[in-house]
Amino acid sequence: MDVTDHRDGAGALTVDDLARTPDDGRRYELVDGGLDVSPLQEAGHTIVRSRLTYLLGRSVPDTYDVLAGTGIILSPTAFRIPDVAVFDQGLPDEGYFTTPPLLAVEILSPESALRDGHTKRAEYAAFGIPAYWVINPHPGSTGIAEMRLVDGQYHDVTQIHGEGVFETEVPFPVRLVPQWLVASGPWRDHIGGPAGAD
Repeated sequence: MDVTDHRDGAGALTVDDLARTPDDGRRYELVDGGLDVSPLQEAGHTIVRSRLTYLLGRSVPDTYDVLAGTGIILSPTAFRIPDVAVFDQGLPDEGYFTTPPLLAVEILSPESALRDGHTKRAEYAAFGIPAYWVINPHPGSTGIAEMRLVDGQYHDVTQIHGEGVFETEVPFPVRLVPQWLVASGPWRDHIGGPAGAD
């Protein structure tokens, strides 16, 4: 499959076609039967994903799982890989998840702002994912935006930047200081906010 082609001449691509994509470190997703290819993630993106996964894993109820970079089949011609997702179900018997997680998180990169802020927002809402977070990882403007599903549409709940403390109860209680997703230093001590704030 030529990954530069958004669609082949025979029509829409399906999830089954993804088995023919090369294992080259890039992320291959499907949107309306078209191939959506993202480059290999840079170190800063990976650090944010790792720290967020750590924080959520520390806070998550025992019956939930926090997974980084797992595939979700939205339809036969739509496949997405959230940077982080929280599930309240067992692992699929094989392949990828086919039911909505409780939370999907996307970390912005220069080429993904439109996709994460608009396209995926619409796709995840239509699929029924109750909560969606978008994280801006860029130092100096690090922040998190929280959206929740109401009547089939995402509604903006809050945006927190820098040293502010992001708090939510959905899908479980979490506190996060965006700056510590990227800052050097004792991030484990500070990423969840001031000690004694519970």
